[in-house]
Amino acid sequence: MRILKRSNSDVPREDAHGGSGGRRLLATTGDLQNSDFEALTYGFLPGGSTFDWHSHVDIDEMMLVLDGSGSVSDRDGEYTYETGDFFIFPAGVEHTIHNPTDTEHEFVFVRLNVGR
Repeated sequence: MRILKRSNSDVPREDAHGGSGGRRLLATTGDLQNSDFEALTYGFLPGGSTFDWHSHVDIDEMMLVLDGSGSVSDRDGEYTYETGDFFIFPAGVEHTIHNPTDTEHEFVFVRLNVGR
């Protein structure tokens, strides 16, 4: 195995969660030797948009807020986020992310497979 380098600008942007936001898939299962790793994505959420309610079966998801402030909700409540905040969404927990501002927010998401 050798070092893998990807420039963020070279990775195509794609729709995420019904097209309400977008992402760049920076790394996937075939890129690492760790079989629990699922993906690393660079996420974008335009102003006034929401990553719709969703959950990840057998996947723990971690989110680092790179830029912006808004809210994250699960079925138990709503939590605000600010630049630098870190969230863990356990496998199977429904959640949504909302950007109430006029500017695009940026995130890093790491997904680990817990169902193997």
